[in-house]
Amino acid sequence: MKCTFLHTADWQLGKPFAGTDDVQKRALLQHERLTVLKRLADQAKAHGAEFVLVAGDLFDSPSATKSTVAAACSAIGAMGIPVFAIPGNHDHGGPGSLWEQEFFQREREHLAPNFQVLLKPEPVELPNVVLFPCPLLRRHEAADPTAWLRASQDFDVRFGPKPRVVLAHGSVQSFGSQPDDEESDAGAPNLIELGRLEAGAFDYIALGDWHGAKQVAANAWYSGTPELDRFVKGSDHNPGNILVVEAGRGRPPGVQVVSTGVIGWHELEFGFADDPSLERLQELVDARIGLRANQDLLQLHLTGSLGIEAATRLEHMLEAWSARLLRLKLDNLSVIAPSAAEVEALTRRTGDPLISLVAAKLVALAAAGNEQADVARIALRELHAVCNAR
Repeated sequence: MKCTFLHTADWQLGKPFAGTDDVQKRALLQHERLTVLKRLADQAKAHGAEFVLVAGDLFDSPSATKSTVAAACSAIGAMGIPVFAIPGNHDHGGPGSLWEQEFFQREREHLAPNFQVLLKPEPVELPNVVLFPCPLLRRHEAADPTAWLRASQDFDVRFGPKPRVVLAHGSVQSFGSQPDDEESDAGAPNLIELGRLEAGAFDYIALGDWHGAKQVAANAWYSGTPELDRFVKGSDHNPGNILVVEAGRGRPPGVQVVSTGVIGWHELEFGFADDPSLERLQELVDARIGLRANQDLLQLHLTGSLGIEAATRLEHMLEAWSARLLRLKLDNLSVIAPSAAEVEALTRRTGDPLISLVAAKLVALAAAGNEQADVARIALRELHAVCNAR
């Protein structure tokens, strides 16, 4: 007996994206987290999936707004196949949780009768599979949420040849989610000890918490988030996917990673060696975002030095990128270093002796390297602009 299903997690619907200042752009990012669910449904249909498993953090918060709850239920209902979810650390269960609130219950019943939240650590037997949910009932569980699976149970007698699939949310051997610039404690406990589960007892372990697709054991995978929600940290990360899984009793699962993300989250470090290197920066940014608008975020770290005119051009480039990007996270450590020609043009103005004097003092301050140097460089740029406007 075998079954095919989608494994996904970490939708985090309602994520505020507080690092994006523009209200409309924040709304676009939030909306895309719902839009990806349509792509997920399309993949379920294309691969003949019998159901969808959400391994925690369907919502970003245990107090998701009513509009977010309604939108989620509508999108899940439109999938047309059963959807099973467990609470994660962001949308943890327990008494009085979102999952038990009357509004959620009404919306789920009306909009998503195909949706079931598994709040108890007990087997759920379906026609072609048995689910073993390990829900988080607190944000931080001190005990291993899969511990109940280690109790001696005669699954062979109870469930026969049906595949056995575990749903869990947390870190595996201290490997788990990394916080972004909106989270302060995303990497806390909820440690899952896969090595303590009986060998061969379970056919697939669907994990959530790490936001990239990653295999962590022969039969255990993190699906990652289906739409990117942060700047990628390190190379060991593959976000923006879902997993198509074929599980059968007593055999290795077949797992296919399917890309579903469309928002680009880019990182770039660049050091200016000279003024012409500004054109190289433009080429590198263009290679990442092309001519797109409102589809990308860029974390940009700049070092090195530029002449006055080149620094002004950089400001214009940054202004344009900030307008086109959903977010420009800028760390600009580059400095203004007037070229020899620019210094001479400012300090040898025979018709403007006062400007020449002021420029000479500013050049000296800029070269001193003290706390006034940055102010002097900015003043030189402004002085240069005024002189060229005459």
